[in-house]
Amino acid sequence: MEDKSKVIFGNTISDKDYKKALKSKRKFIKKFGDDSQVNYPIRIKKNEVLGNVFNLYDVLLPEELSGKDVESDTFDEKQGVIVGNIRMGFGHYRISMAMASCAKALGYKPYWMDLNSYPQTTCTKVISAQNDLYSLGSRLSRFKLFNKFVWEPMNYEGFRKLSYNASDQKNAELMAPVFRNVPKDIPVVGTHCWPAQAAIHAGMKYVVEAIPDNWPMALHLSEGAVHTIQCHNAYLGYRVLNGMNKDKVLRPMNSQDIVYTGHYIDHELVVNIEDDCQRRIDRKENHEAMRFLLTIGGAGAQKEIFAAIIKYLLPYINKDEAVLYVNVGDYRNVWDELCDEIPEMKAHVHEHMDDWEEATAFAKEAIDGKVEGIHAFYHHNIFQAVYITNLLMRSCDVLVTKPSELAFYPVPKLFIKRVGKHEMWGAIHSAEIGDGTLETRDIPHTLQMLELFMKDDHFLIDMCNNIITNKSIGIYDGAYKVIELAMKQKRGEQ
Repeated sequence: MEDKSKVIFGNTISDKDYKKALKSKRKFIKKFGDDSQVNYPIRIKKNEVLGNVFNLYDVLLPEELSGKDVESDTFDEKQGVIVGNIRMGFGHYRISMAMASCAKALGYKPYWMDLNSYPQTTCTKVISAQNDLYSLGSRLSRFKLFNKFVWEPMNYEGFRKLSYNASDQKNAELMAPVFRNVPKDIPVVGTHCWPAQAAIHAGMKYVVEAIPDNWPMALHLSEGAVHTIQCHNAYLGYRVLNGMNKDKVLRPMNSQDIVYTGHYIDHELVVNIEDDCQRRIDRKENHEAMRFLLTIGGAGAQKEIFAAIIKYLLPYINKDEAVLYVNVGDYRNVWDELCDEIPEMKAHVHEHMDDWEEATAFAKEAIDGKVEGIHAFYHHNIFQAVYITNLLMRSCDVLVTKPSELAFYPVPKLFIKRVGKHEMWGAIHSAEIGDGTLETRDIPHTLQMLELFMKDDHFLIDMCNNIITNKSIGIYDGAYKVIELAMKQKRGEQ
């Protein structure tokens, strides 16, 4: 196999940057070892949370040389598709769930392969180390000077460089061993570059990388895979590798290497778009309480914003004119801190804490039922922590979120301040297609948007109508198309 760190889509990497890539790999080997000769056994087990929802199976690697025979299902080599991902925040898990959902809807069998879940492997150790650095940067981004001079430049221009991809490709060689015992003709859909790169290095035959961001960055390139894109402007940026080596005009990607698909959205959300939007319109026209869904990450970078939102909405909640869903994911401490900071909301709070059956029952009943007060959700299980937002989305009127992967979901959205400059393009795209607001980069502008949602009779309704129109032209069909593309590759179809 050619060295993917030397030449990227026909563009030669400088000797200096290639040596830097080699140094990066050596550094990780020195720190975490090289398990390229280890024969990791595969264990397949139905996912405990989403197994019955998506017919989803986990691809696990038992501790090597454990001396025990481990009960395992087998791969379905005809209808199976692997969803390769990492846990780095919730975003890549959420996109992976959309892929699994649409795979099941299309009659295929999804397998969940999280490369950050095998602690005995060099692969997971390398990913975890980089994830820890990213999480630290995300937390520090609340400090203006760090954000301005370190975090935003790195997320916007640092990850954009071809030289960054050269180092990533070299490091991804250390991730390939986890695929050793996976049948090579099962398609792999990677929702991050590392699973896609690792799959290519491991000799997997049919690999699709579902690129998450709307800002073209070389970080996401995985030569040998078919790259899928959610937005047309990002497609053009990736096609010509725009700005990935400063002002130099680069050789473009071939047309067969990149495909526009539309947004990666769960089947259950797509098929209910018209009904859910009509309920939102009806609630607005009937002057019922407006429902806001707040999704809070663990970094705490935006807790101040959410506290301001809660304080602003409390008078409306008192009058049964607003309802809040607050999902803190798997970070219970964030909810406890909000409760300490805003004790006056206690009288309105209904806690749904680590009880999956109760939380899912609430989400289902809320679609058609009456809801009031503040509903808080926490789950220590990562699948539950991520997926409860998807379930609550159907009954909410407005999703309040930073413009990350949730920017592409078919629900009216209020965008708060980004965490990383690359995220701003998600809000720009959403505002252009009419299903979300502009990015509000400070609290006063966030509250201004809240006031528009609460007091304007047409603001929400216009977004709902735009979402219905967007569905009619296939904007939210991306996950179906990604899965179909992966399976067509296996069948030898173009």
